[in-house]
Amino acid sequence: MPQEYVEKRDDSLYVSGTRVSPDSLVHSFLQGDSPEDIVESFPAVNLEQVFGALAYYLANRVDVEAHLEKGRADFARLREEARRKRPEFYARLEAACHTLNSR
Repeated sequence: MPQEYVEKRDDSLYVSGTRVSPDSLVHSFLQGDSPEDIVESFPAVNLEQVFGALAYYLANRVDVEAHLEKGRADFARLREEARRKRPEFYARLEAACHTLNSR
């Protein structure tokens, strides 16, 4: 019986039996991390699961890329919403970051 390495729960994808999103593994892989590096960064998954998730990505690249893009767009929208709701907070945060970067 074939092993399923990625499962869908509540409209999200997870490495089977974990709470790790294959998006995280794919992002690391696309940034140049080796599967062994990914296992070190995500101790909840083993090497077999990383290769399985990457194989899933490669077999379903169009769908996974669309999912990743939707996640990026959702994050950008939420970030802008938060900035509009609390402009004073974000102004102080940016000032603090500028101060730290100037040192």
